Amino acid sequence: MAELIDGKAIAAGIRADVATAVAAFTAQTGYVPTLATVLVGDDAGSAYYVRAKHRACKSAGMKSVGHELSAETTQAELESLLKTLNDDDSIDGILVQLPLPKHIDEQRIIDLVAIEKDVDGFNVQNIGALAMRGREPRFSPATPLGIMRLLSEIGVDLNGKNVAMIGRSNLVGTPTTLLLANANATVTLCHSRTRNLAEHTRLADIVISAVGRPNLITGEMLKEGCIVIDVAINEVADETAKRGYRLVGDVAFESAEKVAAHITPVPGGVGPMTIAMLLVNTLKAAQLRRATT
Repeated sequence: MAELIDGKAIAAGIRADVATAVAAFTAQTGYVPTLATVLVGDDAGSAYYVRAKHRACKSAGMKSVGHELSAETTQAELESLLKTLNDDDSIDGILVQLPLPKHIDEQRIIDLVAIEKDVDGFNVQNIGALAMRGREPRFSPATPLGIMRLLSEIGVDLNGKNVAMIGRSNLVGTPTTLLLANANATVTLCHSRTRNLAEHTRLADIVISAVGRPNLITGEMLKEGCIVIDVAINEVADETAKRGYRLVGDVAFESAEKVAAHITPVPGGVGPMTIAMLLVNTLKAAQLRRATT
């Protein structure tokens, strides 16, 4: 039976460490690290995540400034706001909540965030540096960093490990693949056109799934004693649940936990790590901008 990887507990420890470091930073410099968030539209899920990020900043002793824009906001208006935030010396990190409305050029907006304030790590300069050997990005994306931290916390030496990364999104799959490769893992990047997915997962010491398809990965597709990191959060109907649905990942948990050595729950696995690593990036941004470590 697999041992649960408690993302909540690990994230709580990281957030406590960040709060201690923020207090020391503020005492040394007189500055309070500050995150600016930009939310465009009225998507309930996005609004929930932004509120959670503001609460996390407050609990860590950081400041946060929220900018909530209507779904009708134009490309030019959003670009103008980002230029203002880039020029605002009181802002250390900028987070544009994704996804953006379809009429907005998302990649242009992401790349408009100043590199020294790109705490989401999605600017093409950061991703490009991550993809090049011998180069270090200023920031890496929070969810992939959270995945790497979870693996570190359970004592995994990635050197030479076989990893099946399922999902190739710009937000999770691709940057996680790059981080794993930089840690000397051998990564097989799987996706919607991968043939015979089980052939790849059964060879993997570590399986990471970030697709958004419930029960995509079952126990019979896993190698005995592997590690399973389930990034996805899916809603499935459940008449017994108060809200009429429950949250599950990509992994069929009950069958997978009988095979794996370690597995993340959903919720409570990767999710809490994303916000914790965002705080780490925001503190790092403030330290670099104020020339202190």
